[in-house]
Amino acid sequence: MIAEFGLAALWLAAAFALLQTFAGIGHWHGFSPALASLTRPVAVVQGLLCLIAFGCLIWLFAVTDLSVLLVASNSHIDKPMIFKLAGSWGNHEGSMLLWVTVLSLAGAAIALFEKRLDQQTLGAALFAQSLLGLGFFAFLLFSSNPFERLDPAPPAGAGLNPLLQDIGLAFHPPTLYIGYVGLSVAFSFAVAALLTGKVGPTFARAMRPWVLLAWIFLTIGITAGSYWAYYELGWGGWWFWDPVENASLMPWLAATALLHSVAVLATRDALRAWTIMLALVAFAMAMAGTFLVRSGILTSVHAFAVDPERGAFILGLLAIYVGGAFALFGLRIGVVREGKTFALLSREGAIVGNNIFLSVILAIVLVGTLWPLAAEAMGNKISVGPPYFNRTTVPIGLLLMLLLIVGPLLRWRGDLLARHKALWIPAGIFILLFAVLMATQSQAGVWPILALSLAVATALGSILPLVGRNLLRTPLSVWGMALAHFGFAVSVAGMAAESGWKSEKLAAMRVGETAVVSGWEVKLADVRPVVGDNWVALEGQMQVRRGGDVAEMLPQSRQFSSPKQQTSEAALLTRWDGQLYTVIAAPAEGDATDRWQVRLWWKPFVTLIWYGGLLIALGGVLALIGRIGLFRRKRSRNNPWSGA
Repeated sequence: MIAEFGLAALWLAAAFALLQTFAGIGHWHGFSPALASLTRPVAVVQGLLCLIAFGCLIWLFAVTDLSVLLVASNSHIDKPMIFKLAGSWGNHEGSMLLWVTVLSLAGAAIALFEKRLDQQTLGAALFAQSLLGLGFFAFLLFSSNPFERLDPAPPAGAGLNPLLQDIGLAFHPPTLYIGYVGLSVAFSFAVAALLTGKVGPTFARAMRPWVLLAWIFLTIGITAGSYWAYYELGWGGWWFWDPVENASLMPWLAATALLHSVAVLATRDALRAWTIMLALVAFAMAMAGTFLVRSGILTSVHAFAVDPERGAFILGLLAIYVGGAFALFGLRIGVVREGKTFALLSREGAIVGNNIFLSVILAIVLVGTLWPLAAEAMGNKISVGPPYFNRTTVPIGLLLMLLLIVGPLLRWRGDLLARHKALWIPAGIFILLFAVLMATQSQAGVWPILALSLAVATALGSILPLVGRNLLRTPLSVWGMALAHFGFAVSVAGMAAESGWKSEKLAAMRVGETAVVSGWEVKLADVRPVVGDNWVALEGQMQVRRGGDVAEMLPQSRQFSSPKQQTSEAALLTRWDGQLYTVIAAPAEGDATDRWQVRLWWKPFVTLIWYGGLLIALGGVLALIGRIGLFRRKRSRNNPWSGA
């Protein structure tokens, strides 16, 4: 009965989305005040109905209702409760229902809280948001019904992919989805602006909190996903340029550029066309990621669907929404008046440079992700891996870091670099550190040394905008900018340190033997069986020592029965200067020597990667709090940072 109730709520939500589409047109054109008055309440009811439908799905997973096909295919009666609940979105249909729910709730939030947009633009935005929803409602109801029944019901259920049976699954997908679908608000606002021709500071100030919120959740989702893959997959890497990883990175790059562009439009009434275009591109990248994950063209732990018909449906939606939006951009951008001009050497100019670099990186990642798929469709197999991405994106990323140092110090409209004597401080630190590291640590390579030196200089440069200010009266948005830039520098420092100075040891060890990696002595003291809630494992008991630092590590080789799969559970030992990472595997079949395959890594300062990601997100949170009016600080008229 719960399944039927959830399906009914989904159908009703789709009907309200259709009603909202017509009401939004009435709101936008103003030809029917009665119809226009329905726009806001209909959007709110649609969001509530979707929330009810998704709540029903979670309940079905919680009680393990195996008469529902989705539950039987992705859950098991013996699975721990947390993974039963997380399993509701750890599959194709459930994840798409989550997508539609967030999309509808975003529309409801616009209807409830958006007060800055004029009524015409608001109606057009809600029209665009409901139009997006209609396509995804059709996809769910006609192609991916999450409430489909199964008769007869199986006795136990197939279970969830063991790699997804991790607490990270409870946080990683929902945060990413809020980020992805949050960009739909920026998309709808941009479409509305093109329809009405009203683009200016007021429009940008209305859009900015929504973009900031989506960007914060994207940052948290990518950071959490990177760490989940690092410790769960057992291969010791934090980013492998997997197509689905790239699918999350591309919207973040576009959203980062959009965030800077919309700030300029809100503050200085410039970059109008840039802002509209980036809003369309950001959501286009989110749609492209949806297609990659759910089309069946990828084989990945992230990829859910294997039905090409579903992929064709999503590709059709991608063509309609993105193609239609860019066609509208081409037809209507001419009615958007040009914003105010500025000098090349100005803060606006630095932000344009920032946007160009981010767009180039986005294009590189997009081509590297899609080209192998296009080549395979034409009968050729090619591989585009980390060497391509690293060699092309790293130099541009380092140039971007230079802008992070210089840009925030420049004045609006125009400036002179010679006026900013403080720039000599990070410049001097960079030159000195680069020279010392090249002289003493040249084995690490030029690029890691260059990146680490720039990261330290950028971290110092991020603090300079706060120097000489009354910190108690400094706007939270400025604090947020400084913290986000500092967090970016911290992440890059971790990436550079791990890439240039990591050590690896692969050993075949008997119980009682010792291996050494980067000063750590690792002794395999014992191997013992361990039984979990829904798995059994062989657990290595490792005694590790570095000087007087002694600890125990317990890596596992797990065997799941539902479904049958073997996984490696890494053990991590975190210290202030890095992490010791250990993985154990059973002896090769036919090996009678009782030697266990042990892989050891020492990864210096690797945790800075994720600490930096959290600092970036925290910077966004501070900026968001400042922008929505909470704890707003007074600004000085003579302060060049006001409105930054």
